[in-house]
This record gives sequence, C-alpha cells and structure tokens, in this order.
Amino acid sequence: MKQMTLFDTIAADTQPLAARLRPATLEEFAGQTQLLGPGKVLRRLIESDQISSMIFWGPPGVGKTTLARIIANRTKASFIDFSAVTSGIKEIRTVMKEAEDNRLYGTKTIVFVDEIHRFNKAQQDAFLPFVEKGSIILIGATTENPSFEINSALLSRCRVFVLQALKKEELTALLARALTDPRGFGGQKINISPKMLDMIALFANGDARTALSVLEMVILNGDLDSSGGITVSMEILEQCTSKKPLLYDKNGEEHYNLISALHKSMRNSDPDAAVYWLARMLEAGEDPLYVARRVIRFASEDVGLADPRALQIAVSAYQACHFIGMPECTVHLTEAVVFMSLAPKSNALYKAYEAAKLDAVKDLAEPVPLVIRNAVTDLMKNLDYGKGYQYAHDTEEKLTDIQCLPDALLGREYYRPAKEGEESLYQERLEKIKAWKKKHNAG
Repeated sequence: MKQMTLFDTIAADTQPLAARLRPATLEEFAGQTQLLGPGKVLRRLIESDQISSMIFWGPPGVGKTTLARIIANRTKASFIDFSAVTSGIKEIRTVMKEAEDNRLYGTKTIVFVDEIHRFNKAQQDAFLPFVEKGSIILIGATTENPSFEINSALLSRCRVFVLQALKKEELTALLARALTDPRGFGGQKINISPKMLDMIALFANGDARTALSVLEMVILNGDLDSSGGITVSMEILEQCTSKKPLLYDKNGEEHYNLISALHKSMRNSDPDAAVYWLARMLEAGEDPLYVARRVIRFASEDVGLADPRALQIAVSAYQACHFIGMPECTVHLTEAVVFMSLAPKSNALYKAYEAAKLDAVKDLAEPVPLVIRNAVTDLMKNLDYGKGYQYAHDTEEKLTDIQCLPDALLGREYYRPAKEGEESLYQERLEKIKAWKKKHNAG
C-alpha cells in the first residue's frame, strides 16, 4: 500500500468538497434507489461481481462516474479509467492491447469511458470487437440519449441504466451529511439553517456536485465569530448563487400557486404576468416539460377552437423542450405562453366535456342506438344492428339525419360555440347543420 506523505495530505485537504465526499461504497451513494436499493438489479450485479457491459445515462452530477469507481473498488477485474475528451483511436488501441494481455492471464478488464457520446462512430467501433469477444467489459457514461449518440451495434451489446436527477430530499440529506462528515465540515462549527440547505438543494436542481460546491462556497464566505464558528446568512447565500433564492418547492403549495398564477395570467390575456410566472418557475428549477404539459392543457381548455393553432403551438413547444432542454427551451415556452395570452379565449370545449361527463356518469347504461351499432356478424344484422345507417360521404351535403344520441338524451346540446376568434365560424357551421337536420327530421 502506498504510504501517505505530507504533500498527499495537503492535496487531499485542498480538494473540492464534492471530491472529498465522493462515495466509496454503495451505502454512501446518494439517490438512484430504483437501481441500487435492496434487491434491485444493478445492486445485485455489483454485489455478485457479475458486471456486464453497460451505459449509465443521466444528467450531470447524479453519480455516473462515482458509481463506476464503486464498481472498480468491488470488482476483481482490472479497471481502466478512460476519457472520451482526451483520447483517440491510438489510445483506444493501447488500452485494448492491455485488456487482451489481461485476458490471456485470466483477468477481466473493465474499461470506464466518461462522456462516451463524444466519441465518433470510428472511435466507438474500435471498442466493438473487444466487447463482442469478451476482452473488456465496457461501462460508458453519457448525458445524451444513447439511442442517438451510441452506435446501434455497440448499444445492442450494452445494458442501459438510466440515472435520475437527485430529489430535493436526497440533496438536503447529502448537504446535512457534509456538515457532520470529517471529510467535509465535521470538525467545524457551522451555523446554517435547514431552510438554507433546502434552498441550496432546490438551486442545484438534482445535481449533487453543484449542491456541494454551493455549500462549500457559502461556508467559505460565511461570517467567522470569536469562537471559530462560521455563520451563513441569507445575504451570503444570495451572493454565492448570484440570484435571490426563490421560494419554491416542486412538491409543495407554492408549486401549485405558481402554476395557477401562470394559467390565470394567460386566461386573463396578460402576457407580461404570464412570462413573469413562467420565469419564476423555470429559474427555481421547475421541469420545463411539466410547464409545457400545462400549456397544452390550457390550449384546449381556454382557447380551443377560437384559435386551433394554439394546440399545435403548445405541442410544438413541448417537443422543443424535450429535444433541447434547459436553458435553451425557455424561449420556446415563452413563445407558447405569450401566444396563449394573446389568443382569443373560449372554454366551450371544456364546458362541453364537463356537461357530457355528467350525463355519461349518470346514464352509463344507456344503449347505443341500433342504427349506429357495428354489425359484424349475421346475428347482429338479424337483430337490426346498423339497420338504416346512412354513410355521410355518400350524400351531397355530407350530412344525414340518423340519430346518434341515446333515446334518453335526445336533444341534449353539450358543445355551445363561443363567438370569439375562429370559433364564430364553427358556430355558423353548427347552426347550418342543426337547421338542415331539423328540416329533414321534420320531413
């Protein structure tokens, strides 16, 4: 074992907090319970030393590299750490020769490739024959979707494990441990409120490295008292994050207050307020896809056929958020939110469904009229299924006078068009249809 020197000790002390607290065991690892909880598949593979080639896919700061190092500590295989940023074909061939030599001596080799998506097709192909014949066990880490960034041949020989952004509670627990762990600030008296730890966790937005870096920064800039203790104030926290911590909890009341504020600002045609509430949520770490889903709902609930483009724009904004993520997608959500705010408003579709729902729940057993039943057997035809049905496309007007509502609900009107925007055109069309049917039914 290598003996620690004075210089090693000094170097360890000057390491960033995130490096000093890097977990060495599965028990210290924060988050990813869906993969590493008791009895979960990845934990079983690690504990039994039955690792096969795999890809760790997840956002920054969730533990992809750390997990690979934990595997390195537990496995009986030789472990080679490889960076896609600084390595090329020549380096890959050198590593593969080392792995081949290990195989001849009966030793497995795990090659960990950080940011594997940065390798081009030729570089990725260089791994393929060695993965196929078992010379190496490849573990790749990527922040990009492997379906698009990893060669299909290589990807088919790897199992993909999706690592998720850490929850606020997991980050808060990690920060609390940093205050007591000897590798962190366990030997110092730190005065920082639980509320501030929650704010740092929210600011980090699922990234453990960011959370620990911010904690280290606020403590190093805290106020030192006469007893040697360090006090972190809200002012220090605000300065170190370059922004005022926003009061926001994705799972709490404020979450629903803010989405309500956005929805109602758009409904009241106030684009300035709508964009403000949008920014409040996104800058506090809200998932842009959640906001986009709410905008899609708004497009039909509050705009509807007054401007049918609303739904198209809302869905397009969701797709844009999915494709490029934060922070670039903020402009796409802003476009959708401003459009919804300025669009003519109609809740006719929402009211139509709610009215129909009341009758549907109350009269669940109402039979489908025979004329519009599906006659797929001779027995059904003998029972008059589909008898008298008229195919609308065979008529000049593309209209028929057949009855489509159950007898008990005949004459019900659920959809009542508003007179706003393009829905006035649908209202005119509906009035003509009703007039035609009334005339032909009377006949």
